[in-house]
Amino acid sequence: LKASCGTTVISRWSCFASRRIRTMALSKKSMKSMKAAMKSMKAMKSKKSKAMKSIGRGAIAEAVIGDSGLKRSQIMKILNALGEVGSKEVKSAGKFVLPGICMIKTKQKPATKAGKRMMFGKEVKVKAKPAKTVVKAFAVKAIKSQF
Repeated sequence: LKASCGTTVISRWSCFASRRIRTMALSKKSMKSMKAAMKSMKAMKSKKSKAMKSIGRGAIAEAVIGDSGLKRSQIMKILNALGEVGSKEVKSAGKFVLPGICMIKTKQKPATKAGKRMMFGKEVKVKAKPAKTVVKAFAVKAIKSQF
């Protein structure tokens, strides 16, 4: 009896069984390659995990004390006031510049409609999203040119 899978077999069930075995063999091969890929990804993640730490407000205050001669409590008040003024300006005007450091801007992102979109060659259903305001910070040219 000639079966559809191309081998001579006694019953159709054995043909399906051989297909099942073939697919299992393929999945074992793909599992080996997937394990190798996961191993390399793990190695890359371990390299990236060592992130640089930024200094806190207290450390900034200590650094400014040496240069200005002001007391630590005065500098902490100035930093707090600067944060409050900056947040108010960004909220009202949409832009705030810390001279010599950065510029903080707001950007309006429009709402998106629900529907179907092509992503990586597949059609995907996308939910509708409301409009939102995004806050971004841009480094000043003097800092960019140092790197």
